[in-house]
Amino acid sequence: MKQLIKLTLTILLAFTVSVGFSQINRKQIKRNNKAMANFKGKKNGFTKQKKYYYISAGLNSMNYFGDIAPKSTIGSTKISSTRLGFSGAFGYRIGPRYTLQASLSFGTLFSDDNKAADPTGENSNYRYKRNLHFKNNITELAIVGIFDLFQNQGSYLSRVQITPYAMIGIAGFYHSPQALVSATNAQTGGAPLAEADQWVKLQPLGTEGQYADLLPTDANFGIKPYSLWQMSIPFGLGARYKLGEALDISFDITFRYLFFDYIDDISRNYVDLDVLDSDLARAMSDRSVEPTGAKSGDDRSQYISGWDIDPYTGRNGGVYNTVNGFGQEGVEGFPNNRGGASDNDIYYVTSVKISYILGSSFRRAKFR
Repeated sequence: MKQLIKLTLTILLAFTVSVGFSQINRKQIKRNNKAMANFKGKKNGFTKQKKYYYISAGLNSMNYFGDIAPKSTIGSTKISSTRLGFSGAFGYRIGPRYTLQASLSFGTLFSDDNKAADPTGENSNYRYKRNLHFKNNITELAIVGIFDLFQNQGSYLSRVQITPYAMIGIAGFYHSPQALVSATNAQTGGAPLAEADQWVKLQPLGTEGQYADLLPTDANFGIKPYSLWQMSIPFGLGARYKLGEALDISFDITFRYLFFDYIDDISRNYVDLDVLDSDLARAMSDRSVEPTGAKSGDDRSQYISGWDIDPYTGRNGGVYNTVNGFGQEGVEGFPNNRGGASDNDIYYVTSVKISYILGSSFRRAKFR
C-alpha cells in the first residue's frame, strides 16, 4: 500500500513540474515571437564608401518671360527667341536620395517686340508699337540640392536605370542687357547716331530715368539704377538615365525666380525724354516711330501710317517724334506704360548633361 502511495505521489509531482515548465516555455516562446516580429535588423546606413563625386558638362537653351513676350500670361515665350548656352557642374552624392551640386553656366536671353507681338492683336499691338528688343548675356554660379524620387541605399553601381528628380537652390549671376541702335534717327529726324548699327549697354543709359533729376510729379520719381549683379532661386524637375557604370545622361528644366524686373531693361513708365542726358538714351528709351525693327529689320511702315504721331515738345524745349502714349508723359487717354512693374521677370533653362562619376572607394565584391 505504501508503495502504491509513493508511486502515485511521484507521478503527481512529475505531472505538476511538467505542466509548470510547459507554461513557462509557452510564455517564453510568445516573448521570443514578439521580439522577432518587431526586429528590424541593424541599419547599414549610407556609409562613406557609398558617397561619390561627379563632374558634368551640358548644353543649355534659355528662354525668357517678361515685358517682351507674345502674351502677358505666365509661360508665354517665343520659341524663335531661344538661345543656346553651356554649363559645367561638380556634384557630391551625400545620401540615398540627396545630391549637392555647384554649377557654372553661360547663356543668352533675347526677345523682340517685332517678333513676339502681333501688330493687329487687341492685347499685343501696344507692344508692337513700342518696338523694343534686348539681348542679355548671363553668367551664373548656382548651388542646388537634388532630391531623387527613387532612393539607392547601395553604391553608385546599384543605382536604378532611370531616376526622376527635383531640384532647388540659390544662384548669383552677372547680366547686362543690350540693344541694337537703329540706322536711322526717326525720333528727331536728324543724322543717324554715332552708335548706329551697334549693340549698346542699356543699364548705363537709364532709359526709364534712373540717372535723371526727376521731380515728385514725374512718373518714375524715386527710381534707382538696377544692379548688374543679381540673385535668383533656381528650381525645376528632371530625369537621369544610367548609360554605364560611371556615366549618366540627364535632362531637366529649371526656372529662375528673379528679385527684380530689369532683365530686359523694361519695367515702369516712360519719362519726359528731355530729362534723359543723351540722344542715345532717348533713342533707346522710345523706339515707337522707327520705320523698321532695329534687330529684325522688318518693315513697320504699313502700320505706322495708321498711328497717331505728333511732334512732342519736352520740358526743356526738345522736339521728338513719338506715337501718342509712347516716349512722353501726361498724354490724356494713354496709359504711358513702358513695362509692367507688378511682376518680376522669369527665365528658364532647358539642359541636357553628361555626367561622369569620379573614382569611388567602393568596389563590387568578387566571388570565386
